[in-house]
Amino acid sequence: MQNIGSTILRVVLGLIFAAHGLQKFQGGISNIAGYFDSIGIPGFMAYLVAIIELIGGIAIILGFATRLVGALLTIVMVVAIFTAKLSVGFIGADGLAGYEFDLALGAIALYFALSGASDYSLDAKLFNKK
Repeated sequence: MQNIGSTILRVVLGLIFAAHGLQKFQGGISNIAGYFDSIGIPGFMAYLVAIIELIGGIAIILGFATRLVGALLTIVMVVAIFTAKLSVGFIGADGLAGYEFDLALGAIALYFALSGASDYSLDAKLFNKK
């Protein structure tokens, strides 16, 4: 049962990240780059974040390079919290989202960085490991 639960959690996490990465490209990545510049992060990092979210989300869904991708997604969420969300608070204020969602996604990504994928993953099939 733990393999099934872990697989469901991994697929949901991957769907969320892949959707957010795709949205960044579809919504105008240059707008995201401008926002990054405005908060003191080099604009080119928007492209890196979008790629990590999109490709990483797909990889997490498949259970491929799960530990590495989990670590990258954890880093993305930690940086997002400390650069863009912390000042708004845990729940948020004035119509702005807080960092509770980012914290949850980061914690789930960290789980996969530490534990790897379940038996129902490409990692397990290709490399015979969890």
